[in-house]
Amino acid sequence: METERLILDPVRETDKKDYFICIAHDKKVLETFICPYAETLEDLNFSSYPGRNDLFAIRLKETGRLIGILSLFNEKDGACEIGYGIGSRYWGRGYTTEAVKRFLEYLFDERGCRRVYASCFSGNDASRRVMEKCGMRCDHFSENELRYLGLERDLIYYVIGRE
Repeated sequence: METERLILDPVRETDKKDYFICIAHDKKVLETFICPYAETLEDLNFSSYPGRNDLFAIRLKETGRLIGILSLFNEKDGACEIGYGIGSRYWGRGYTTEAVKRFLEYLFDERGCRRVYASCFSGNDASRRVMEKCGMRCDHFSENELRYLGLERDLIYYVIGRE
């Protein structure tokens, strides 16, 4: 999958270092994207990521380097949920919105999904704006849905559908 500036494709074994830098070791990202923190590259358990059909790299076209991740889960009965995270050094440039828009097209047109959900922690206005720019609408609020980083976290769910 491609956009003007990005390539979305499966995660590769060679992405481990970029994933570490942009996701697993970036504490700003981990405040909003659920992923185990890795102190060192050797601490990162990456072996199960390459080759999955529910995990996609967000790559810059100009370098081919992984700058973020898209995930697909809870896929059943024409519905699924997505998650996304992008390295904090790439925030504020529209990359996430560009990637999510293309990913939604893929889910609707190629995977046959009819409804796609996404969520963000309450207070994560940047992620909320990404979902809204992609045409998603607020579906529901879930108080204290999960415990993450020692806190009970509220989630706001968004949805988009296509028949």
